[in-house]
Amino acid sequence: MSENRPTHTGLEGRIADIIMPRLEAMGYELVRVQIMGKETPTVQIMADRADNAPFTLDDCEQVSHLLSAVLDVEDPITSAWTLEVSSAGIDRPLTRVKDWLRYAGFEAKAELNFPGPGNRKRFTGVIVSADAEFAKLKIETGEIVDLKLADMRKAKLILTDALIAFSTANTPMTTN
Repeated sequence: MSENRPTHTGLEGRIADIIMPRLEAMGYELVRVQIMGKETPTVQIMADRADNAPFTLDDCEQVSHLLSAVLDVEDPITSAWTLEVSSAGIDRPLTRVKDWLRYAGFEAKAELNFPGPGNRKRFTGVIVSADAEFAKLKIETGEIVDLKLADMRKAKLILTDALIAFSTANTPMTTN
């Protein structure tokens, strides 16, 4: 996991490698690529605006049109598939170091691929900090655990009143 880019493997990694440069050239950042389903898979792309402005329906449309064309040409999935583009949302996945740092002080859930501190795989707590190797989470016991980012299966923010207030305060109001 890098500061600004998520880490993907397999087909999701191939798709991420194809789309990231194009997204970044348009002023967007990739949050996550996820492939769901087998017969007719859905390729879910979560993105943010690089300028931290809210990700709008217009952004979804622009990104969807761009990526649909790019993926049609590159053809990483040989069968029929569906593209779904969305914002990461308030209770977003934590896929990049910058996500962990931006949301320090907020509650999160994390699941590791392998047992971590205390021989556990699942953790819930308050984000303390992160660096290129570890995310630090203050768990229910008050202990601060180091969760190895390379072993992270998934992590996401927990929707709380504080997170909603933070997200609302950081969303500029627009008028027509």
